[in-house]
Amino acid sequence: MAHTVRFSDATEISVEPDEAVLDAALRQGVSLPYGCRSGLCGTCKAPVRAGDIAYPEGQPKALDSAEQAAGMALLCQARPRSDLAVDAEPVGDALAAPRILPARVARLERLAPGVCRLFLHLPAGRRLPFRAGQYIDILLSDGERRAFSLANSPLEDDHLELHIRHIPGGRLTEHVFEGMAEGDLLRIEGPLGQLYLREGSDRLALLVGGSTGFGPLKGILEHALASGDRRPFHLYWGSRDRSGLYLHELAQGWAAESETVTYTPVLSEPPPEDGWNGRTGWLHEAVLADFPDLSGVDVYMSGPPPMTEAARPAFLAHGLDPERLFYDAFYFSHE
Repeated sequence: MAHTVRFSDATEISVEPDEAVLDAALRQGVSLPYGCRSGLCGTCKAPVRAGDIAYPEGQPKALDSAEQAAGMALLCQARPRSDLAVDAEPVGDALAAPRILPARVARLERLAPGVCRLFLHLPAGRRLPFRAGQYIDILLSDGERRAFSLANSPLEDDHLELHIRHIPGGRLTEHVFEGMAEGDLLRIEGPLGQLYLREGSDRLALLVGGSTGFGPLKGILEHALASGDRRPFHLYWGSRDRSGLYLHELAQGWAAESETVTYTPVLSEPPPEDGWNGRTGWLHEAVLADFPDLSGVDVYMSGPPPMTEAARPAFLAHGLDPERLFYDAFYFSHE
């Protein structure tokens, strides 16, 4: 039996048995704040004002007992057991509803010892209507899924570009680096995510990416440049060493060729053999050194959880409006 979920702006959706509230909302074209979709980041946390929910797989990591007792819920994991009233409001323009599609591996390219660029082609005549910066899930045979950001502009949607970092022991990344071949067929679901370029703003956009978190920022910046977006962009890209800046020359080219783009690479632990003369230290600290007052900017952020978890409170403490922070954290699986 389906249940009705009513949000604070009076939007209503129908949720099927054992379907998560967030999944139902996305299926019906209702955009809610979310990030990882696995109960780890807490972005989709919201108060339930009326009704009952359950977590068939156990209490999510991003929801503690006190929050649960106070009526908070993680919408990416919560299954309604009755009609619900949820104090959350859909955000922005409606996004394309996620869909499941087959995709064929068109090309694999090693960008660095631990980074592979994967190009996927969809069936003839099919397109994925994504926004610059969103991500897809690759669906595994047992129902598990792995999320990867799209690194190309939707203006070039004849292919999908993914930047994949090798995770030792990672079930999918081990296959990408050791066994995947051109022509292999995958199943994907998308588009997903809240890290997408907000159109129509003239505010300074800070693009903050760690490691392969550069991928969605590449898509955002390439889309902005191709569509004639004239707002200023400042790209900060962080890595441990020089090899992690696997498309450094591309980023340098954007800054050299466009009056609207500034590029600052930051290395946290460059070895002597790198001969690095640029910025060093933590990425978010470099941003704050240059912009101690973030009250007038938009921040698009992507990267490993330690980076995003350190940067978010620091940016908010320096005046960033939480409504102007857009990010998807990369939570890695080692299975």
